Amino acid sequence: MTVELLNREFESSKGQLKSYLLRITASVNDAEDIVHDTYIKAVDKLNTFRGESSLKTWLFTIASNLAKDNLRAQRRWTENITDITKSAALQNKEFFGEAMHIAMTSPQGQFEVKEHIAFCFTCISKSLPLEQQLCIFLKEVYEFKVSEISEILNTNEAMVKYYLHTGRSKMINIYDGRCALINKVGVCHQCSELNGIFNPKQNTQQELMKIDLVKEAEKGDKEHLFDLRMKILKEIDPFESKASELQLHHLEHNRQVMEKYLEKN
Repeated sequence: MTVELLNREFESSKGQLKSYLLRITASVNDAEDIVHDTYIKAVDKLNTFRGESSLKTWLFTIASNLAKDNLRAQRRWTENITDITKSAALQNKEFFGEAMHIAMTSPQGQFEVKEHIAFCFTCISKSLPLEQQLCIFLKEVYEFKVSEISEILNTNEAMVKYYLHTGRSKMINIYDGRCALINKVGVCHQCSELNGIFNPKQNTQQELMKIDLVKEAEKGDKEHLFDLRMKILKEIDPFESKASELQLHHLEHNRQVMEKYLEKN
C-alpha cells in the first residue's frame, strides 16, 4: 500500500467520513478535527494495513476509534431533545435572528422538510447507547456489511446484529410516540412549524405529501417507515445540501443547549 493509493481512497471517502462523524458527534469542529486526525493516523500506520479489509473500512475503523474516545466521556442526550431545544430557541432572539439571516442570504440556507427529518434523526439518535448509534449509521446510512461493522467496532457479528435490532427498535418507538409525521397525535410538529416560519407562502401540507415517509405513514408499517427515514439520510450530505448552513447552525444550538442541560441534570 502506497501513500498515493491512500490519498486517493481518503479523498473518495472523505465526504462520507465527515458526514458520519458529524452525525455521531453533532459537532462540526469535532467532525473536521477527527477527519484530519484520521488521515494523519492512517499515514502513520499505513505499514500495518494488510488488505484484510477494504481501505474504506480501515479508514472508518480509525475514525470510529478516535470518535469513541471522545464520545464515551459524554452523557447521552435525552429522548425529548427536540422539546428542550425548541423551548430554548423560543427564548433566544439572537438564535432566531441568525437563522433568519442565513435563510435570507445564504445559498445553503433553505429550509426543507426532508433536511429537517435527517437533522432530527441525528439529534434523537444521540439518546441511544453509543454502539447502537454507530451500528445504525454504519449499516443503514453508509451501507457497511455486518462483517465490516464488526471489524470497525472491534466486536463480533452477533453483537452487531443485537445493536442494530435494539437500536432500530428504540428509534422506532421514540418516533412512534413523538413524530407528528408518523403518528398524527405525536407531540412534535417541528417539521411543519419550521416550514411555516421559513416558508410562510408555501403550503406545508402539500410539501409534506411529497415525501414518501409522510405518504406511507398511515399504512402503519413501522419498520418500513424507519427504512424510509434512512433513505432520506442517505440522500442528504449535511455539509453540501441546500439547507446545510441553516441546519448546521441549528445543530450547534442544540449541542450547546444539551451540554448545559446535562450539566444541570
